[in-house]
Amino acid sequence: MNRALIIPAAGRGSRLQSDLPKVLYPIAGRPMLDHLLDLYAGVVERFVLVVSHEFEGLVRDHCATLALAGRIDYTIQHRPDGMLPAILTATPAIAQHQPESVWITWCDQVGIRPGTVRRMIELTAGEPDLVFPTVLKRDPYIHFDRDAAGRITAVRHRREGDAMPETGEGDSGFFALSRRAFLEHLPRFAAEPVHGAATGERNFLPFIPWIAQRGTVLTYAVEDELESLGVNTASDARQIEEYFAARS
Repeated sequence: MNRALIIPAAGRGSRLQSDLPKVLYPIAGRPMLDHLLDLYAGVVERFVLVVSHEFEGLVRDHCATLALAGRIDYTIQHRPDGMLPAILTATPAIAQHQPESVWITWCDQVGIRPGTVRRMIELTAGEPDLVFPTVLKRDPYIHFDRDAAGRITAVRHRREGDAMPETGEGDSGFFALSRRAFLEHLPRFAAEPVHGAATGERNFLPFIPWIAQRGTVLTYAVEDELESLGVNTASDARQIEEYFAARS
């Protein structure tokens, strides 16, 4: 098996004013999950959905109606304690299937273009530890600091109260780790108790400068800034629907 995709999908749709789990919130008439499965079905052999106990039944029932149902594993995030714990719940499935590359995407990151996915495939061919697309934008939510050689040295989070530049380089909610980076390096990083200063959550993004000091990290630019838009509010949903319409 070449690739498995982890989709952390335990969140509620409360900011979207919905009673549905966030991953089933409709965008352009279809659940966000369906958009993700369509985008990655041709390049990923296995999907691992990270769900909450509250919504596990709804998500399973929906997926049971899909042609890809037999390619989906489920794992439970018992507490809303951050993306790092959510991703790590997929460890048994990754250890079982042994993919060469472990991809991760946030469940609301539905704007990624096929060209950005193709570029990911190209750059992961040499088995670097981590590959991900970045975006330059004003008033960034996330910003990566780099040294003179271009290596990522730190990550800043507006949500955690960090000082942010006017224009910053952020992620697009789409990552690829080598099997070794996921099964060996990520648990080593997680053993160090690092919590967000404001939220107290354990985020995945600080792993990036950590692994950059120990291995190979490659980045590349997304084709369109809107690829980095996560659907968190009704306004975001409208914006991504307009983006889809313009693309088609």
